[in-house]
Amino acid sequence: MVEKMEEMKAMLLKMKEDTLKEISKAMKSGSDVKSGEPSGDIYDQASSERDRELGLLLGDREREKLRNIDEALLKLEEGEYGICEECEEDIPIGRLKVVPFARYCVKCKADIEKQQAQTKRFEEDRVYREITLGEEEEM
Repeated sequence: MVEKMEEMKAMLLKMKEDTLKEISKAMKSGSDVKSGEPSGDIYDQASSERDRELGLLLGDREREKLRNIDEALLKLEEGEYGICEECEEDIPIGRLKVVPFARYCVKCKADIEKQQAQTKRFEEDRVYREITLGEEEEM
């Protein structure tokens, strides 16, 4: 078991290094874009803006991944790595090899995602009903 944890630690450290390189590369390419006057036609400007927004989104994902990796490394140090935060059962090593910073076992993660989807659907339905009610009042 100790060698499995060492293997997971090495995997997490490698992922962290790779993620930091990606963030650094994204920041460098983002700073290469001139922030002076807009250049090109409206299509070039729109394309540049889309690329910038995509870069920011990917940067957020990379930072989130980095945070998850750091949390997993901390759990390794504290002896809590590989334990589901929901049911407190061991997370199978196969799952950890695929997602080394997994916080939940597959069943709990599926349950959480199902609940999030239901909550999102409920919120969207509520907003739709409010819009529909608002339109009826205008008539």
